Amino acid sequence: MRYWNLVFSSRIFPVSNSLNLLLVSTPVGPLGSGLGGGVELTVRNIAIALLQKGHRVTVLAPATSALEGIPLICIPGNLQTTAQTEGRDAPVMLPEDSVLGNLWDHARQIQSDYDLILNFAYDWLPFYLTAFFTTPLAHLVSMGSLTNATDRILAQVADRFPHALGVHSLAQAATFSWASTAENVKNGFDLSQYEFCPTAGDYVAWVGRISPEKGLQDAIAAATAAQVRLKIFGVIQDWDYWEKLLLQYPEAPFEYCGFLSTQELQQALGQAQALLMTPHWVEAFGNVAIEAMACGVPVIAYQRGGPAEIVNHGVTGWLVEPDSVPALANALRNLGQIDRSACRLHAETEYSLDAMGDRLGAWFGKLLA
Repeated sequence: MRYWNLVFSSRIFPVSNSLNLLLVSTPVGPLGSGLGGGVELTVRNIAIALLQKGHRVTVLAPATSALEGIPLICIPGNLQTTAQTEGRDAPVMLPEDSVLGNLWDHARQIQSDYDLILNFAYDWLPFYLTAFFTTPLAHLVSMGSLTNATDRILAQVADRFPHALGVHSLAQAATFSWASTAENVKNGFDLSQYEFCPTAGDYVAWVGRISPEKGLQDAIAAATAAQVRLKIFGVIQDWDYWEKLLLQYPEAPFEYCGFLSTQELQQALGQAQALLMTPHWVEAFGNVAIEAMACGVPVIAYQRGGPAEIVNHGVTGWLVEPDSVPALANALRNLGQIDRSACRLHAETEYSLDAMGDRLGAWFGKLLA
């Protein structure tokens, strides 16, 4: 096997075709809890994709995390609040005994065991620490621009460490000043876990964290207008918001089905006529869009953010005017024009684990070189 000596932060170390990688998970929730949203699934899929490419992978995550078949180090501490709940002028804050601080203190102590560290936290602290680690840090930025403090530190990282920042979509990258230097790795999925369902049931689905920025009220209103049942899946993150929806739509035809494992979700999601995606913010990617397509389910999404780059309008679903409930309802009435097998083919072609593994390898190669 050939080796090269590369210099990073005055440190010389060998890099081979097989890397020893440390993945540091989101501090907003344990893996498997649903609190981390799509980041949880992304961590798992990236770990599997890297293992399949011959790399060695260890995941560092909050206590009580579960990740079958992948080496996992669990770190205790109080969870971090999610960035999307804060305003643009929000200060940088950590709770007492912060799990974010504990994760990165542990990463610092064991960094010499790894060739590269991949960060999944959308938080100021790990971005700031980039300059202080001797092992190279790569950051997979999971959201668009949200706070001024985070924007500033990300711009500094982009300037000082070319190729250190990765994104899920070009639309997400466009919210930052460093968009032209971002590595667009998209996402990838273990498609063997998703069974193609050629025929649909009598309902449509909505999947995600139940929180205001996800726009669930639009999906409820559109399903009511189109006279179709709506099944809702996901963690209730904002209980006040959820209770307001119950009061606002007492007669609407929707059912809350809870937070399900991937296996349970794909079985229920696969029978849906369509998946509704109604974000009121710039969604970085939209994992559930690929999960739906892998099952043959068309996606109806607002034409903003990551979903606008995933849905092939008129082929795998419909892109509609953002925040327009009538447009959503009209798209629901035109689902007969979508071939469910085309949805599955699109997922297989662009969003397999193998394809994502290649994109990650190319990114890491640029960063290490």
